[in-house]
Amino acid sequence: MNNTVEQIDADHNVLSPVKVTGDAQEMLHEVVPAKKTAPQPHYRDTVGQDGELPLAPRLILALKKRTEKAPNYYGEPGQGDARLVSVISVIGFICLWALVTEAGWIKPLFLPSPISVVERLGDLVVNGFSGVSLGEHLLASLTRVFGAFALAAITAIPLGILIGTNVWVRGVLDPLIEFYRPLPPLAYLPLVIIWLGIDETSKITLIFLAMFAPIALSARAGVSSAKSEQIQAAYSMGASKFQVLYHVIIKSAMPEILTGLRIGIGFGWTTLVASEMVAAQAGIGYMVLNAAEFLVTDVVIAGIIIIGLIAYSFDLFMRWLEKKLVPWKGY
Repeated sequence: MNNTVEQIDADHNVLSPVKVTGDAQEMLHEVVPAKKTAPQPHYRDTVGQDGELPLAPRLILALKKRTEKAPNYYGEPGQGDARLVSVISVIGFICLWALVTEAGWIKPLFLPSPISVVERLGDLVVNGFSGVSLGEHLLASLTRVFGAFALAAITAIPLGILIGTNVWVRGVLDPLIEFYRPLPPLAYLPLVIIWLGIDETSKITLIFLAMFAPIALSARAGVSSAKSEQIQAAYSMGASKFQVLYHVIIKSAMPEILTGLRIGIGFGWTTLVASEMVAAQAGIGYMVLNAAEFLVTDVVIAGIIIIGLIAYSFDLFMRWLEKKLVPWKGY
């Protein structure tokens, strides 16, 4: 053996620098195994340990550690808690809004400052608008939207399930729904007025039609979520057609149905303003339109904020309801 070994530290089991090649090197590896190194911690777990990092990267790493929950570092995309990021983004948007308005970059006629909008909201709570209190405006709009939503839910969901499960019903109703679904509500608003007049019936009907199509189509799409293996297994265990429909098909369609309800209520809020264009005396949409005619921009923005907060609160409720009713969603 031509190669030489300078020193082997037997106490620490560490191999000193050697000059070996070929078979001698393999023999030395058998005598002195390579030293194992501990796995390095993930960078999210080392936040705050490196004091040399600038402040901004440290804040970003701390935010990532707070939002991205272990052990899903390399799991499904989008996992984690985004509430902190949402709060920061909303605060940042409000600060940007205040900056551009207080600095005079945008005139108050086009975009009032957040302080002005908050003051106007307080004035609306105390004095109302156009001789009607804010509570009456809210009650009128909520009655129209959620009244139409209830009617759409109790009619569109059963029809959507029938469309998905019965070829005859699908042949009759599917073309009609697909025909009017892309039409904007303002397109058939004159026809609704001609048929039903200008009272509350026409307003609720217009919102109902805007909600009906997405809810029905979501229920129809949900029916296809039931796998044929599940249906055949239920029949093989002696289940009746009604039991298969309820326990297999409808429960498989529940995630799609709840998603359709969330989409439908969104269409309802967007149609509310159009429905309150016609002979309305109260309502948030009416308030926004009336204020726009007189260029009262702070009332317009205040009304938009009210509609957005109510719609977002209902959407959060629907998300909570979805977790309770369909905890198996995504599995």
